[in-house]
Amino acid sequence: MPLTFTLDPAVDAALTDAVVELWAEVTNAGGSVGFVPPVSTATIRPEMDKYLPALAEGRTRLLVGHDEDGRLAATAFLSLNSHRLMTHWVWAYTVMVHPRHQGRGAGRALMAAVADAARSIEGIEAVRLGCRGGTGLEHFYGSCGYKEVGRVPGAIRVAPGDDRDDITMLLPLH
Repeated sequence: MPLTFTLDPAVDAALTDAVVELWAEVTNAGGSVGFVPPVSTATIRPEMDKYLPALAEGRTRLLVGHDEDGRLAATAFLSLNSHRLMTHWVWAYTVMVHPRHQGRGAGRALMAAVADAARSIEGIEAVRLGCRGGTGLEHFYGSCGYKEVGRVPGAIRVAPGDDRDDITMLLPLH
């Protein structure tokens, strides 16, 4: 099922609710998006609320993917750098594909859309993202053209006794 991607959609209450729902469903399916299961939308909502001012000000850009039925199926937030020496790259955060679309190419389509969105932003030459070790995500991102450029062992504590590496990946856009 192909996805249709939109950069900078109108962020209204319905979209905000849909992103929060997606975030909870991805987390509860085992996705590494800042939480560990089980999680409720009430837990996710404050994190989404932190994005809203940055979206309104244009410091962060939202990329959404909808399926053929018009349901939100994928997201990524692209955060611009305010530091004058780092304005040539963006961070990709909260990269998610709904579990019903996983394993069918939607993740690769999302990552291609992230690269295209970043290229559309004047002056952007690369995309950085972080991922949690122990999930194989670095291999997936690597297959999408990203290179591992940093790793902090044990920086992410998923649970007592379960520390994971914080892996930084980079996609040059030229």
